[in-house]
Amino acid sequence: MTIDWLHFTPWASLAGGVLLGVASALFILLNGRVLGISGIVGGLLRPRAGDTTWRLAFLAGLMAAPLVYGLLAPAGFVQAPRIDAGYGLVAIAGLLVGVGTRYGAGCTSGHGVCGLSRLSPRSLVATLSFMAAGFAIVFVARHLF
Repeated sequence: MTIDWLHFTPWASLAGGVLLGVASALFILLNGRVLGISGIVGGLLRPRAGDTTWRLAFLAGLMAAPLVYGLLAPAGFVQAPRIDAGYGLVAIAGLLVGVGTRYGAGCTSGHGVCGLSRLSPRSLVATLSFMAAGFAIVFVARHLF
């Protein structure tokens, strides 16, 4: 196994992890809610009175952040993502992720970041399941096909 040193970004990854952790902690402290994307989007599908505005604002910020970064980052820091799949496969993968988050009662951000920090046994099992499935899929995709 070799490390792709050109794309190895420990400091940017650490900064992103710290930001995600701080945002999750602030969200639960200020709102009393777990910062899980599937729960936030799911709440829009069955909206409650007074509950839609903050969810839409959160999703707008989530979508605007990479655009703002692209505008403000120094030249050469922004790379277009490379996806080795067609639009159909990406759409199917997205739908499967959505179905999985419903069955798993949350997504990686909800279970992996917020649930584990609250020492939730259910989140530990869910996160281990996410990771095991991811390892298995990468192994199959890279070594068997």
